Amino acid sequence: MKPRLFHLHALSALHCGTGQSAGVVDLPIARERATNLPMVPGSSLRGVLREEVDEDDVAALFGPRNPDGDANSFAGACAIGDAALLTLPVRSLAGVVCYATSPFILKRYARRAGFQSSALPEPESEQAIVAPGSVNQLQGKIVLEDLDLTAREDAAAQTWANVLAEAAHADDQAPKDFASRFAILPDDVMDFLSETGTEVRARIAVNPETGTVKDGALWYEENLPADSLLWGVFAIAASSQPNDPRSEDELAKAVPDAALLQLGGKAGVGRGLVCFRTSKATT
Repeated sequence: MKPRLFHLHALSALHCGTGQSAGVVDLPIARERATNLPMVPGSSLRGVLREEVDEDDVAALFGPRNPDGDANSFAGACAIGDAALLTLPVRSLAGVVCYATSPFILKRYARRAGFQSSALPEPESEQAIVAPGSVNQLQGKIVLEDLDLTAREDAAAQTWANVLAEAAHADDQAPKDFASRFAILPDDVMDFLSETGTEVRARIAVNPETGTVKDGALWYEENLPADSLLWGVFAIAASSQPNDPRSEDELAKAVPDAALLQLGGKAGVGRGLVCFRTSKATT
C-alpha cells in the first residue's frame, strides 16, 4: 500500500463533534488527544467519500454495503486516516484575515509529504514569519485577535504558502492571495489560537406554538472557521473483492481527484461544506 495525501479546504464553518461536552461549549469539535489541535475523524470522511465513488468501484474500495454471510464478506481496499489541521484563518487587524500555522504543524506535514523541513524558518518568541509583501503587516507588527507579534519577512514563507495553496486550492489565483496572508507562528501561539480562534455559535430551539425559545433549549456549538485547511493520509490496497484482480494503482484511479463533500453535523444550517483534493502518492 502506498500512502497518499489528501487536503480539505473548508468552504463553510465545519463541525465534526465529539458528542460530549467537557466545558462551557456544549458541542465542541473533535481534537487530537496528544496535541489538542482540531481534526476531522477519518470515519467522517469515509462515509461521504463513498457516495462520490462510481457504483462499480464502491464495494472494492469500501467493502460490501450489506454482506450476506462470510462468502460475500471482504475488506475494502481504501483506508482513510484522520485529517489534521494545516492552517487556521485568524482575524487580523490588517488584511482582514491571516492563515496561521506553526513549525510543529509544518514539520509533521513535511515528513509525510516528502518536503525538506530543513528549509522551514523558526519564529522567535512573539514573532510571526510572513512572506514579503504580507498584507497583514502594520508598521512591522501583526495583530491577530488580541496578540501583538513582530513581523519578520522570509522568502521561505512564500515558498511554503505556494506549496500549501497549490495543494489545497483549485483556483489558479489562490497561491498569490494565500501567500499574502500566510504566517508561521510560534508553536505556543498557534496552540493558543487553535483553542480560542475557533467559532462558537449560540443555537436555540423555538417553541412552534409560542414562537419563543423552549425552556432550556439554548446551547453553544464550536466550529472550525471557513477557509481552514486540513490534511491527511489515505492508502489503497489491491482489491479483495472476488473476481476483481485490480491492483492498488488501478483502484486508486477510482478515488476522485477533487470532490465537494458535506462533512460532520449541522448540514441543515450550512455547516460542513469542504473541498476534498488528493495528491500524488508519497513515500
